[in-house]
Amino acid sequence: MARAVDPAELAPTQHAWEVNAAAVRVRAGRRMAVDGLDLRLGTGVHGLLGPNGAGKTTLIRALATVLRPAGGTLELLGVDVGGRPDLRTLRRRIGYLPQDFGFYRRFTVREFVEHMAWLKEVDRRRVPGAVQQALERVGLADRAGDTMRTLSGGMLRRAGIAQAIVNDPDLLLLDEPTVGLDPAQRLDFRALLRDIGEQCCVIVSTHLIEDVAAACHRVVLLSSGKAVFQGTPQDLVDAGADSDLGDTAIERGYSALLARHHEGAAR
Repeated sequence: MARAVDPAELAPTQHAWEVNAAAVRVRAGRRMAVDGLDLRLGTGVHGLLGPNGAGKTTLIRALATVLRPAGGTLELLGVDVGGRPDLRTLRRRIGYLPQDFGFYRRFTVREFVEHMAWLKEVDRRRVPGAVQQALERVGLADRAGDTMRTLSGGMLRRAGIAQAIVNDPDLLLLDEPTVGLDPAQRLDFRALLRDIGEQCCVIVSTHLIEDVAAACHRVVLLSSGKAVFQGTPQDLVDAGADSDLGDTAIERGYSALLARHHEGAAR
C-alpha cells in the first residue's frame, strides 16, 4: 500500500518551485480536462502518467502557456500566468515538445533547430554553439545536413527534442517524447533526461511506464483531470499487489491506484 506523500517532501533542495499549481482548472474545448489540480514540482525529472483522456496533454499545454487556466492559480518559474504576465519573456525559459510539431520539410535538421532557437530569442551569438550541443545531445549531429523530410519517425522525434532543449530551458515539457524511438534510442533518451534533470524541472507525459521507472525521480498520476497519486517510482511499485493487473510491479501499482480512484469516484 502506497503511503500518502506530503507535498513538502517533493521540495527541491536548491531551487524554488518551477511549477506551483493550486486548484487549477483547464478546458479542452467544452470539457474541463484538468479540474482542481494541486501540483508543486521542482528540479528533477517528473513522469506524468494516466489513461487516455486523463488530462495529461491539456496540462502540458497549460504549462507551456498554450492554454490559459480557467480557474485556480498557476505559477511557472515564479510567474503567475493568470496575472497576464509577459509570456514572451517566460517562454524563453521553457522548452516544449508537443505530441505533433510542425516544420518546413525542406529545412535541414540544423536549419530547423536554428529556426526554433531564433523563435525562442536565443542570443544570436550563442545560436551556433547551442544548436550543435542540442544536436549532439540527441544523437543527430551526423544528420545535421539532412532535410527534415528524409528523417525517420524516430529521428524526427529526436529533432523535436533538440529544439525543445536548444534554449537551455529552466522548465522542459515533453509530451510522448519516446514515440518512434527504438529501444537503444530510448536508453539514450533516459540518460539525457537524467542529465538535464540535474539542473532543470523536466515533465514527461508518457504511456510507457518503464520509462518513468528508469528515468524519473517523481511520478504524478492523473485520472479525470485530478492528481490521484504523487510520489517516487518505488511508491508506485508499493501501491500494487501480485493480484493487480500488469506484467511488472510498477504496472501493477499503476493499475491498482487507478482502480481505487475509480471505485472511490463511483461511491
